[in-house]
Amino acid sequence: MVPTPIRGQITMQHKHYTVQEATKKMEHFCAYQERCHKEVVAKLKTMGMIPLAVDQIMGHLIQGNYLNEERFAQSYARGKHRIKKWGRKRIERELRQRDISAYNVRRALQEIPEDTYLQTLEALALKKWEQLGKGNVQARKRKLSQYLLYRGWEPHLVYDLAHRLGAKG
Repeated sequence: MVPTPIRGQITMQHKHYTVQEATKKMEHFCAYQERCHKEVVAKLKTMGMIPLAVDQIMGHLIQGNYLNEERFAQSYARGKHRIKKWGRKRIERELRQRDISAYNVRRALQEIPEDTYLQTLEALALKKWEQLGKGNVQARKRKLSQYLLYRGWEPHLVYDLAHRLGAKG
């Protein structure tokens, strides 16, 4: 006898996948956008795959070049810097949370050219400085610094820039 759901109750229907079905699904999942190993393993676990099947599928994805952590890390670093204007510290922290190796983190951060990096910081700081209006210079410098540090920019770069902007008024 199948229990009837109580009105308003959500029932969970788990689809069972064969290894071949899960492999195809993961090929599409990885082809759509770059993924890290941790993300793919988590997805496979939510699909109800057993550890042996997860290992087999992961091996297939790596061998077929659907999954490449170095490529993921480089793409992630470029994208987060260009689109979200994150600094190296934030990008590094986020990559480490995804269990990316120190080697791949270093390689990813090299994807951001130094001149572009500094220009982005300058433009972001100037925009935020203008948004802070005409108030107490010390308060504006503090708010600017907090904003940039949260976004992962290096403290020495942030404080130097805040000092220069504060001197201009």
